[in-house]
Amino acid sequence: MKIVSAKENDVPIILKMIKELAEYEGLLDEVTATEDDLTESLFEQKQAQVLLVEEADEVIGFALYFINYSTFIGRGGVYLEDLYVRPSYRGSGAGKALIKKLAQIAVETGGQRLQWWCLKDNTSSLDFYEHMGAKQQDDWVVLRVSGIELEELAEKESMN
Repeated sequence: MKIVSAKENDVPIILKMIKELAEYEGLLDEVTATEDDLTESLFEQKQAQVLLVEEADEVIGFALYFINYSTFIGRGGVYLEDLYVRPSYRGSGAGKALIKKLAQIAVETGGQRLQWWCLKDNTSSLDFYEHMGAKQQDDWVVLRVSGIELEELAEKESMN
């Protein structure tokens, strides 16, 4: 098993696994990303990075992450947007290897945190993450503005 940084020619398999992850989470209808979107955002604008985990030259999982920042700590960290291991490889150590590599990236870049979200009803993943040393942050609420609401908010001239 090895972990490599994704290259532009990996975009089709990245999108395929994003869709597999979304299907697993019951959110496939929310995936609007295209190969062109991923190529532009990941390899042209460099908004995020992707690690691939391979076994016998087959991609069996990925982690998509970016560097974030904590004003309270005054340092950066790694934010894991998505981690996915194909079902037949779960329990193989692939997920653990990806988390470990992300922790190494955080430490090597002077980061103080590795953090991510997980669906509340995904108990198997929550158990896995807690076993890896993650602590749930129940005192925070996730907020989001998207779609038409985002566009309307961006158009407002003043915030009264």
